[in-house]
Amino acid sequence: MSGTREGFSLIELLLVIFIVSLVYFLGFEGVEKSKKRSASLTPLNLKREIREGIRSGGRATFICINGCRSCYLRESISTSFEPWKGNIDLKGMQVYTVGADDALQKENYGRYRDQKICLVIDFYPNGSSTPLILHRGDESYFLPAYFKEAQKTASLEAARDLWLAHAHNLDGEGDFY
Repeated sequence: MSGTREGFSLIELLLVIFIVSLVYFLGFEGVEKSKKRSASLTPLNLKREIREGIRSGGRATFICINGCRSCYLRESISTSFEPWKGNIDLKGMQVYTVGADDALQKENYGRYRDQKICLVIDFYPNGSSTPLILHRGDESYFLPAYFKEAQKTASLEAARDLWLAHAHNLDGEGDFY
C-alpha cells in the first residue's frame, strides 16, 4: 500500500458542512436585518418602524440629534443608546406639543453627545408613545399617542386641532377603550 489518500474522512466532511452552514446562517441573518430596516424613517412611518425595531417589550426611547440627521434608540431604561442603522428622512424637523392652554409649544430637549436634541419619542409597554406634531417647511404631521397612524396635515394649526380632538377622545371615562 502506498501512503496516498483517495478521499475525505467522515470527520473532515462533517467539519466542512458545519463551517459552511455556520457562514450561511450568519451571513443571511445580517441580510435579513438590513432588509427589515431598509425603509427610510419619515414622519408617516416613524412610529411603526421604531416599534418594529424594538426587540424588548419595555419602555424604549428614540432620540435624534444633528438637525435630525442622526438618531439613536434605547430599548430599555437600563441600556444605552444605540445608533439607528436605517435611513433617516427627518432632516430639519421641528417638534411641537400642545400645552394646557391649547397653544402650540416648540419643544427644546437639551443636548446629547454635545449636540442639540431635535426629537424625543418615548414608547411604552402598552403600545402608546409620546404624541407629537412634526413640522418641516410647509409639511406638518400629527403623531398620536395611541394606535392610529401618523397623519399629514395642511398646517400646524390643523395638526393642533387633531391633537385636541384626540385629547378629547381620551378624556372620556374609559369609552375610548
